[in-house]
Amino acid sequence: MTQNPKTFENLPDEKRERVLSEATSEFAEHGYHQASINRIVNRLGIAKGSLFKYFGNKQGLFEYMFGHAVNQFKQPLKHIRETTSDKDFFERIEKSLLAGVDFIQTHPHIYRIYLKMLFQENFPMRDKFLSEVRRGSTKYLRPLVTAAMESGEIRKELDPDMVVFHLDSILDRFFQAHAVPYLDGPISLYGADRQTTEDKARAITDFLRSGLGNPS
Repeated sequence: MTQNPKTFENLPDEKRERVLSEATSEFAEHGYHQASINRIVNRLGIAKGSLFKYFGNKQGLFEYMFGHAVNQFKQPLKHIRETTSDKDFFERIEKSLLAGVDFIQTHPHIYRIYLKMLFQENFPMRDKFLSEVRRGSTKYLRPLVTAAMESGEIRKELDPDMVVFHLDSILDRFFQAHAVPYLDGPISLYGADRQTTEDKARAITDFLRSGLGNPS
């Protein structure tokens, strides 16, 4: 059946969000292969044909849901980029770390799907979606790095691609450590309260400042 996401987008906001919420919960709980359209429509109280009309099949539903999730994650980062242009580069990275934690706490099912995708090699469309996540992170970080190099906050002799790569890796691991106990390591970040999380984020940016920043 041909998908028609535009029809889905014309639904009232409440109905769209309910469909996406139930789909996200299903994929987070059962993974892609074991996720059931029947369970989703039963919880929603709608006909299976409705989802097929909107998305074509389970893959179409997942692609739409994950794209929506990525756009949701971009919003707080976009807000940071637009409202902190006058701030120190390392403060902007610190705010980015905390914004990511806030998103994970608000949308735990979305992050659970990302972790499944990250660590399960047989996850369908894994390369496509992980590449999309990495591209989005690079698109966010590169302007920050470029501006910091131009202002002298980051040493200009550094390779900006390497700086972006390391920052992306640090952000990703920070989020994992906060959300997954066996990925925490020695810094005791898993499930930490807000003050501890802020202290850890500041410690990381202080570490980055000593490595990337111009010596005073």
